[in-house]
Amino acid sequence: MVSNGEITIGQVVKSRAGRDKGRVFLVLDIIDDQYVLIVDGDLRKLEKPKKKKIKHLMVYNTVIKEFEEKLKSKQGINDAYIRKLLEPFNK
Repeated sequence: MVSNGEITIGQVVKSRAGRDKGRVFLVLDIIDDQYVLIVDGDLRKLEKPKKKKIKHLMVYNTVIKEFEEKLKSKQGINDAYIRKLLEPFNK
């Protein structure tokens, strides 16, 4: 598991600042100690993830291990799958 302090790949986060404020995302990749790539399958798709500062994110304790495993094996990941994973957090 790739980790940066408190953020890991597959972690659920919520934007605290910017145009996407209040939206829930999944961490796709960790760039460095300040930036991550996030996707939600709707506004930010897998083809064009959002580069976001970690300090502008509210980090949930939920890590979706299934997402990280599928990402490593490159199977069955599309935008609809990401939307389905984030559905419980958008209510």
